[in-house]
Amino acid sequence: QVQLVESGGGLVQPGGSLKLSCEVSEYIFDFNTVGWHRQAPGKERKFVAFIDVNGRTQYADSVKGRCTISRDHAKNTVYLQMNSLKPEDTTVYYCYANIKSRYYWGQGTQVTVSS
Repeated sequence: QVQLVESGGGLVQPGGSLKLSCEVSEYIFDFNTVGWHRQAPGKERKFVAFIDVNGRTQYADSVKGRCTISRDHAKNTVYLQMNSLKPEDTTVYYCYANIKSRYYWGQGTQVTVSS
């Protein structure tokens, strides 16, 4: 069973930064993509960013220019560096790993942007 464990969430002031981490229990290059979604209470889960097996990255328009996804294959970990955070970025961030049509999800980490 693939396990993903997120960390790095917390409370930050508007304009601040956070770096989320996602440790995957298996070799990350076994997956087509590893990335992040986020979901506010009562709303649908939305794509944030991914990095694929070739290192190609993609970002949602809402975070483009403010977030950077990266990986450390030796640690089987994917990171999401988030800068210039806004109150509307407040929500739970979920890491996922995808292979073909299968998706594996972490438990989520809360990010709160507030003064």
